[in-house]
Amino acid sequence: MTPTKNSAENSFRPIVGIDLGTTNSAAAYIHKQKPKMLTLKNGERLMPSVVLLNQNGQIIAGEEARNALVAMPERTKAAVKRSMGEKITFSMGDQAYTPEELSAFILKEIKRSVDKELGEGDKEAVITVPAYFTNAQRQAVKKAGELAGFVVERIINEPTAAALAYGLQQGDEDKHILVYDLGGGTFDVSIVELMGGIMEVKASAGNNQLGGEDFDWLLVDWLADKVVAEHGTDPREDIRGKARLKEEAEKIKKDLSFQSSVDVSVPVITVKNNAPVGLDCTIQREEFVSLITPLLDETKEKLSHVLEDAGLAPGDVDEILLVGGSTKIPQVQQLITSFFNKQPKTDINPDEAVALGAAVQAGIKSGAFSDNGLIVTDVAPFSMGIAVLSAQPGNVGKPGAFHAIIPRNTTIPVTRTERYTTTSHNQPGVEIEIYQGENKWVKDNYFLNEFLLEGLPLKPAGEEAVDVTFRYNLNGILEVSAKSVSTGAEMSVTIEDALDRSSEEAFYDSLAKVEAAFQPEEHEDASDEELNLFTPLENDNQEEGRERPDSLQDLIKEADEWKRRFTKELENRDGETEKQINAVINRLAAAAEEKNTEVLNEAIESAIDLAVDLEL
Repeated sequence: MTPTKNSAENSFRPIVGIDLGTTNSAAAYIHKQKPKMLTLKNGERLMPSVVLLNQNGQIIAGEEARNALVAMPERTKAAVKRSMGEKITFSMGDQAYTPEELSAFILKEIKRSVDKELGEGDKEAVITVPAYFTNAQRQAVKKAGELAGFVVERIINEPTAAALAYGLQQGDEDKHILVYDLGGGTFDVSIVELMGGIMEVKASAGNNQLGGEDFDWLLVDWLADKVVAEHGTDPREDIRGKARLKEEAEKIKKDLSFQSSVDVSVPVITVKNNAPVGLDCTIQREEFVSLITPLLDETKEKLSHVLEDAGLAPGDVDEILLVGGSTKIPQVQQLITSFFNKQPKTDINPDEAVALGAAVQAGIKSGAFSDNGLIVTDVAPFSMGIAVLSAQPGNVGKPGAFHAIIPRNTTIPVTRTERYTTTSHNQPGVEIEIYQGENKWVKDNYFLNEFLLEGLPLKPAGEEAVDVTFRYNLNGILEVSAKSVSTGAEMSVTIEDALDRSSEEAFYDSLAKVEAAFQPEEHEDASDEELNLFTPLENDNQEEGRERPDSLQDLIKEADEWKRRFTKELENRDGETEKQINAVINRLAAAAEEKNTEVLNEAIESAIDLAVDLEL
């Protein structure tokens, strides 16, 4: 499944941005230096994130699957994003699928549309995730992308993507932007600073189990209580009854965004004593608001936390972006207006912002935006560190304490080193246990990985030192190394927001399962228009049929420009920084000499990483 390196064909594979949402999914790509939404199944820009196993044993994703939620609830699955990263399966008919496999069906349907628009062949994808997704959840999203047939080399945070969609149009303006992202299943809030062509995420907070789905289920409970009070039976105990209430709750939520009250009339919800049980009632907007207020209050608390982490007051925020379908609820907009004493931006589509921003990131990666010099940095959403022995009264250490090496909201890329000492006499090695989280004890945090550094000199407790280094880059890859100070012996492990290849057999089993179950479609010719995704056209008035410029020459030109910038910077640097700059210059020169697009892209990305590190 992994494309061969150094292949010219793969070097020019299109890159798309994908918003894999809880309720709806979307995709976009760069055309003529602008992000453009992709037309998906049934001619729409948004596709319901719902999967159906039909009677023929074939998987269908999208609108038809959503329409079957009530009629065939035992064969459909929605909101699977909320279960990403969990080691569970969902029964659908006579089959069982993991969250990654179900998400792969959704992404595979998107890829079908991508292939129609951009032509057959390998496609690379930048897929967004909530900023507060754990490492396991990010790995699961990446695995789903690969199962769907995409080459997934970049995962970015949804608020960062939304800010990119907005920030691309702002030029060199300096401002603080707050992104309030309340989607179907998750909530994130981030502070982003635009300054001199650099977009830096200052702080993030959120809850990956809070969103419009929770509002729906509160309404389901409200409606069910009405049925129980009137008929003495609970429709939630009937799988189809529960599905009907969920469908009705979604309609009520949307209607209350435009109406002060909604009349509810459902002739048949469930059956009692072989007789149909229905519901007729009216719900006021105020009643709905009272249901969701505790959840909205939690988002308000996150607003305060993220401002505190960024060192800002509400008045320091210049622009507020509302992202996600749940921000259409009037009470959400009122909350934001009251908190900041200003109106949020309304010129960005909350349903499309994340996909458009993912496409901008794809454009940056492909070089389509090399001329505008936009540089993006992000933050680590969770603290990352290791298990240590805590200091206790009487010099008695307690194992299992968490010591953060990279605190949350640290700007990435970042490298941090901490020195530790042995805790027992004649200790021959140390086990490095790596965790992420914010709790004092590792048992309450999320385990990432572990490794053993052996061969330590046998010394009294506390006399042998070990340096532990964490390196976390823009791709979400964490490299951890441990080095004996006295001997220089070193061990390391790399933890990626990537496909976990610990079980190749399990991956290919899932791949075969996805390929076999996905509903086939008659072949249609791709669009005759050849889209230029890799090198920007000079303006929108150029002819559609123009040949693509020589991307190899463009990459060589970009490498030469980075060499020039770093050579000039050498005048102001010395020591370790000077060595880093020279190494990048030499790598750029060698890549240009080799004239290989894959090598050139990697060299240019290393130059960009260093530029961000040095704040050039």
